[in-house]
Amino acid sequence: MTVAIATCLECSQSLCILIVGVSLLSAEGSWSSEKVCAYQDVLDYLNLTKTNELFFMTRPVKDYKQPTQVCLEVQLYAILDVREIDQTFIPYVWIVASWYNQHIWWNPEDFCGIETVSIPTDVLWKPDICIDEMTEKDKAPPSPHLTIYSNGLVNVQNDQVLVSTCRMHVYKFPFDIQRCNLSFKSVVHSVNEIQLVHQLSSTEDTHATMRTQYEWLFISMTVTNKTVVMFNIEQDVLVYTISMKRRSVLYIVNFLLPLLIFLCLDLASFLISDTGGEKLSFKVTVTLAVTVMQLILNEILPASSDRIPLIVVYCIGIFGLMMLSLLETILVMYLIGKDSEDKETDGDRRRREEKRNDSSHQDGHNGEDKRWTAYLCDVSADQAPSGPLKGSSSLSMEERCVSEKLSDELREVVKALALLINSKKEDRRPGYWTRKSKTINRAFFIFHVMSTTLFLVCMFTIWSDPQE
Repeated sequence: MTVAIATCLECSQSLCILIVGVSLLSAEGSWSSEKVCAYQDVLDYLNLTKTNELFFMTRPVKDYKQPTQVCLEVQLYAILDVREIDQTFIPYVWIVASWYNQHIWWNPEDFCGIETVSIPTDVLWKPDICIDEMTEKDKAPPSPHLTIYSNGLVNVQNDQVLVSTCRMHVYKFPFDIQRCNLSFKSVVHSVNEIQLVHQLSSTEDTHATMRTQYEWLFISMTVTNKTVVMFNIEQDVLVYTISMKRRSVLYIVNFLLPLLIFLCLDLASFLISDTGGEKLSFKVTVTLAVTVMQLILNEILPASSDRIPLIVVYCIGIFGLMMLSLLETILVMYLIGKDSEDKETDGDRRRREEKRNDSSHQDGHNGEDKRWTAYLCDVSADQAPSGPLKGSSSLSMEERCVSEKLSDELREVVKALALLINSKKEDRRPGYWTRKSKTINRAFFIFHVMSTTLFLVCMFTIWSDPQE
């Protein structure tokens, strides 16, 4: 019984070993039958080599009447610079171009599911796409490879720093919105040979992929397709329009606000007295500061503008208002100076007349008294009558002589004091031209405030108008 069981176990083990061996053999057979594929197999199947002129010499169509449609997609990654003085726009973009090559096709199932192959760009024909606005050749090397798909689609991607021309409209600087174009077209092919199509780029995607925007804010990018005639050849043109708005905060703080402060200082200078030269020197200094700001502005704005920019009108308007204020100050100071000269002339003439009248009056009324008093004072005491009245008469005569001398001296002092007081009163009382200058100054200040307010309101209204 035991021997029989052992024999059965040995048989089952042999059967298991046999089954495992068969399964391993079948697995090895399946592994050996699996096909190994490579990209070179696809290239060999297509006969895609540099020596095959079918691929890179001519346009890849089987019928020459059939146009090649090139799909372009431009993705804006950064706004590197915008030069107003040179009217140059420098963006950093990704350009993706794709088209169908009718000589390329394979079944991915025949090549282990291979659907795409990357090959050097020199092997296949590529459309001669250029940018009209480009002024400098991109220094970055182009992409060395392109991708081909099993259905014949060819795709190539390039990142470029484009130095392109852009007509700047600086009328509303620094609150301006610029729109720069990138026009793609073929160099030699007509619209019957190459047609440019596009896929609308999403503005939200562009906002998400933007790396830097310099001093600009990206608004939108639109695409238009049109046909133009170049050298008697109709060509298809794809125009990408990039709209951007300038960041104006720095210009407000560094330029517009200082000019407004200078204008306020000019208005505050009306509180300075007109008699001295401080007011005139202050106004001249502020006017020279505005001139320096105009020189700085001249280095920013382009010289080939169709319309005078509003910021130039703003500077010229402020400069003109300050010049009028300066001329008014010169006129007022001239009138005050003329009034002081007239006062000096009138005072001298009045003092001469008063002296002449006083001398003639004294000569007429006091001439006899002075002669008799002088005669009596000159008589010696021994010539006076003798007797008890001798002492009293001589004493009264002497006292009279002394009093006459003192009265003459006091009269002279009183006259001098009266002339001094009259001259001071005349100096304190404003003259005719001084009163006129105060009236002119008051009227001009009211006019200056009204004209300045009206000018500033008009300027900022035009600046904020979106229709302009």
